[in-house]
Amino acid sequence: METRFEVLTEEDLDSERARKILREAGDIIKAGGLVAFPTETVYGLGADALQEEPCRKIYEAKGRPSDNPLIVHIGRWEDIYPITREVPEEAKRLADAFWPGPLTMILKKSDLVPMRTTGGLDTVAVRMPSHKVARQFILESGGYIAAPSANRSGRPSPTLARYVKEDMDGRIEMILDGGQVGIGLESTIVDLTEDKPMILRPGYITREMLEQVLQKVEVDRTILDDASGQAPKAPGMKYRHYAPRADLTIIAGNEDAVVAHINEKVREAHKEGKKVGIISTERTMGRYEGDSVKNAGSRDNEETIARELFRILREFDDEDVDVIYSESFEESGIGQAIMNRLLKAAGHHIESI
Repeated sequence: METRFEVLTEEDLDSERARKILREAGDIIKAGGLVAFPTETVYGLGADALQEEPCRKIYEAKGRPSDNPLIVHIGRWEDIYPITREVPEEAKRLADAFWPGPLTMILKKSDLVPMRTTGGLDTVAVRMPSHKVARQFILESGGYIAAPSANRSGRPSPTLARYVKEDMDGRIEMILDGGQVGIGLESTIVDLTEDKPMILRPGYITREMLEQVLQKVEVDRTILDDASGQAPKAPGMKYRHYAPRADLTIIAGNEDAVVAHINEKVREAHKEGKKVGIISTERTMGRYEGDSVKNAGSRDNEETIARELFRILREFDDEDVDVIYSESFEESGIGQAIMNRLLKAAGHHIESI
């Protein structure tokens, strides 16, 4: 299969060329094909959410386990009703506060949504992205796009179209290149089907933000721990994700001790002839001895770290590093989302000193 590559940014949307490309992308979806597209979080790999065979193709293209649910992306609020059995008041309040945006809600599904889309569950994950290209693409495609991140399963999620191409070239019909995404981590997922709302995956919309709307929100215990053997209700709960090719270890502790410990690890690795990558912050970047030291951003503004994390992991792959060491981050606010992704990328390999 030859993959078509089209540059299409939010600023282009009013042009005739953009409208033509989006119509053609929509036609691919309606014909059962796959299209990768930008969102405000990461790039998504889209198919018709209401058809079994296109969703099967997503799992095949990604090498994704079949019990890992897909998120259904919609472009208009009213489109939530046909795919759900009920829309609780909490969902309406969250949508008023955070949609369109990086929040996914898990609701009870209607018979319109096939089990292939939901990983065999009777619930459906729904989100309305804020990226203008994404929303227009969804509408051109019929209104319901199932879309996990557009990477091979287990690899770091793509925040640039060139990484989508690296993983998906020849596997899908089209890639829409909208430039670098704004947030860099997948959406927050909150389950509204139980007695209490529960965060199943942390993201840009934090627990504190959710509790301003819903008062009390629980957090799934597996977010910063090894996942259980239960069937995942949301993407990313059960399997190792976001992993670079090199072995990644997180080092936790006070700043001076972490820097000293990582530098000691670097010297040991160099004796074995290994190339070392380090994920640092702007405050510590100049203190490391690694072969490739990446500044993830500022601890005073962890949104910068969220935006750069997956790109950094991909760059380490490009540079063929053998081992990676990373500083740890706060486990509150968006730092919880950063640590969730890092821990999964590292296979929960963390050293506390």
